[in-house]
Amino acid sequence: MEVNCETIKHLASLANFSLEDKETESLAGDLQNIIKYISELDKLNTDGIEPTYQVFEMENVWRDDEIKEQDANREQLLALTKEEKDHQIKVPKVL
Repeated sequence: MEVNCETIKHLASLANFSLEDKETESLAGDLQNIIKYISELDKLNTDGIEPTYQVFEMENVWRDDEIKEQDANREQLLALTKEEKDHQIKVPKVL
């Protein structure tokens, strides 16, 4: 894969980056060197080697989603809020 200034400008456009020509040339060279370095892996003989999908023995632990009794009820919790609307806590707008 050849990386040139046009490729870098296209990637910068997709990422909404603003680059100067000097930066574009530098990044094109750096990215070309990275791709060349990674392509060295193509030379390795991997016949008979199983792909490694997960290096740690991890698994999901699932539990039933059950409602447990709490010390406070809705009314007690709503009494602690500054503002309440329709039996819900009213908070300031975030956006």
